[in-house]
Amino acid sequence: MANPKFNLRDYKSEDFETLWKLDQACFVAGIAYTREELSHFLSHRNGFSIVGERNGSIQGFIVIQRDHIDAGHVITIDVQADARRAGLGTLLMNAAESRLRSAKCDSVLLEVAVDNLPALSFYKRHGYSVLKTIPRYYMNSIDALMLGKRISSQ
Repeated sequence: MANPKFNLRDYKSEDFETLWKLDQACFVAGIAYTREELSHFLSHRNGFSIVGERNGSIQGFIVIQRDHIDAGHVITIDVQADARRAGLGTLLMNAAESRLRSAKCDSVLLEVAVDNLPALSFYKRHGYSVLKTIPRYYMNSIDALMLGKRISSQ
């Protein structure tokens, strides 16, 4: 998948350091993943990761796990600050949802901090709805919202 600005491809192990540094830049300490956590999610056998590049440089990525027989879970979606609002997040999300749909998943879940207004706005624009609040999910102090979306082509 490509558009004039970005090219999407599957994650490769040599991308790890760049993705880890991007996650550190996108999230504060305590919310950003440790190397071990990110490595676990990127190598999970029931998951996949898609990388977005512009001019050969990684600009963002999404990590997905298949939690249940019919549900996907967005572990993280990270986009370089200077690439935000350029369509990469939408490309990554659409590609992930398409792949989950092809794998016979009918819904996608994710968590987002209640105070992450740009992310909440992004997810709402993409059809995600609040399912519940998870108290003290981040750093044992910040509540999260669990969001979900049906993706089946009924």
